[in-house]
Amino acid sequence: MRFTSLILKNLTRRPLRAALTLIALTMAVASVVALRGIANGFTESFTEIYQSHSIDIVVSRQGTADRLSSSVAQEAAGQIEQIEGVAKAAGVLLETLSLEDQQIFGVPTLGIAADSWLRDDFRWIERRPADASQSPPPKQLSLGIHLAERSGLSVGQTALIFEEPYVVAGIFESDSVWENGSLVMPLDQLQAISDRTGQVTYINVVLEPTVDGDLARSIVDQIHAIDGRLHAMTTEEFVGTDTRMQLASAMAWMTSIIALAIGAIGTLNTMMTSVLERTREIGVLRAVGWPRSRVIRMIVAESVVLALSASVLGGVLAIVATDAMSRHPAVRGVLVPAIDAGTLSEGALLAVLIGLLGALLPAKRAASVMPTEALRSP
Repeated sequence: MRFTSLILKNLTRRPLRAALTLIALTMAVASVVALRGIANGFTESFTEIYQSHSIDIVVSRQGTADRLSSSVAQEAAGQIEQIEGVAKAAGVLLETLSLEDQQIFGVPTLGIAADSWLRDDFRWIERRPADASQSPPPKQLSLGIHLAERSGLSVGQTALIFEEPYVVAGIFESDSVWENGSLVMPLDQLQAISDRTGQVTYINVVLEPTVDGDLARSIVDQIHAIDGRLHAMTTEEFVGTDTRMQLASAMAWMTSIIALAIGAIGTLNTMMTSVLERTREIGVLRAVGWPRSRVIRMIVAESVVLALSASVLGGVLAIVATDAMSRHPAVRGVLVPAIDAGTLSEGALLAVLIGLLGALLPAKRAASVMPTEALRSP
């Protein structure tokens, strides 16, 4: 019998135990891949917000850990636009509101000026023309396509926010999945609701196409010179250093570690029990000339085969589960998993590591078996 055939036979001769261990490892790998994919998805979806508008620099308030809740003077956008090399700049106010009648809570809401170039980047599926005859004009909002589907609202209908009526003025689609699940309101209206007159959360800055790296750094310095409370960063830096993104990643890893620990204990238990039950068999192998190193390789290989199988099954399970979750109406446009080759490789690497760690003690125990003592074993 070949060495590889012996390994497979050892695993299949106790199918129930092997299956239970495989399930535990599969769930551990699926947890790692799914949680890491969701955390990466959060980061990518926030990055897409700025990429969809071709934003080069994001300006927030200096010293604010949670940059998505910072506060910057709206007038700073006009000052930034005067800097040589800056093509355009616009402030955005970010808040969280609820559509009360539709029972949809915690909706991301973007306050963007009615005449801002940021609105031109949306693909407007339907838009209500402005009625200049109404005085004062009605309060308005626009819905991302996913939010419109969830709420059932259409252009011209009315939504209640803080018990005040707002007319749905448009439905849009964006390259950012996150924006597709959000509300967009005129900046002055959102400022009034949130009692933040003259304030924005951050300022989006687009540079001229001819701007090189040195000039871009000079522009950042000039932005800081406008007001010492301003902090300019590239889009990647702005998203990557935000507290919420870092917290999501940390929580994913901490939960994954717990799942991996459970999988490692299950593997250790299975392999140790297998070695104890096969003491006589291992003694026979040692008696016919198997060296200690080959016995160790056999035990380790059995564990690694289980781990590799679990990495494949866990990866598939994570992809299917997160895809199904992301399609649910309650989280569509919010939960955007990003399971790529790197994430799957992380899961496979950790699975193999679990297999190796779970096999170390059993392999050492098997290698220490003396043939004469093992043959006397019942």
